[in-house]
Amino acid sequence: MKKILNISLIFFVILFQIKSFAEEKNYHKELITDWSRIFPDKNRNAAGPKFFKYIIDKKITYKDFIEFNKLYCAVSGSLIDPNSDSEFLYIKESKTNKKICGNYYRCCVPCSCDLMKYSEAQKMKYKFEDGFKEFYVLTIKNPCAKKDFPNRVNKDYFCDGEKINKSEVYSLNDRIVIGLLHNGKNCEKDEIDFVKSHQVTGRYCELRNNTPLENLDAGMGDIFIKLAR
Repeated sequence: MKKILNISLIFFVILFQIKSFAEEKNYHKELITDWSRIFPDKNRNAAGPKFFKYIIDKKITYKDFIEFNKLYCAVSGSLIDPNSDSEFLYIKESKTNKKICGNYYRCCVPCSCDLMKYSEAQKMKYKFEDGFKEFYVLTIKNPCAKKDFPNRVNKDYFCDGEKINKSEVYSLNDRIVIGLLHNGKNCEKDEIDFVKSHQVTGRYCELRNNTPLENLDAGMGDIFIKLAR
């Protein structure tokens, strides 16, 4: 009897893991399936905001929202492998300048640096199918009046004249939401120290963020920076 129970338990665990894995893969598959609807011209350069708008407009639970937002890079607009790990970093909060710590899913190392320097965090409240939730989002200022708006980015995705195109991207306080800061919260001192001493968010990002724009040749480089600065 005990042996039968153990076999049943093992079977249940395996079945649960397979189901969980399938559900995770379905989020990724859905983004791939709808790629041409999200990006009609196939240009995803710096278009993380298009992903966020697509996701927030869906009738989904908060858990679904979290899982979808793990699968694209807010800086580059590229899809991320479902098995990717996040980077722990901090972002300056709009208005207060406080450091907000959280996790960010990125496609490549430079994206974390660009995000830390050129984006700001804002708290957002939204009603999902399972109720209202609060979370921190990553934002950039309205780029639509820029004379040097990067020509490799589809401006129509972001702008309606000099105003934010709210039918294409989501905005808060006249700033464009480019993605989600996972597990966002006020930083503790030891967390700030960890980020500053980390090989990527500390040493590498200090070097990258002090490199002149014309000399950047990694990641999205001047594309996102020109859009966000």
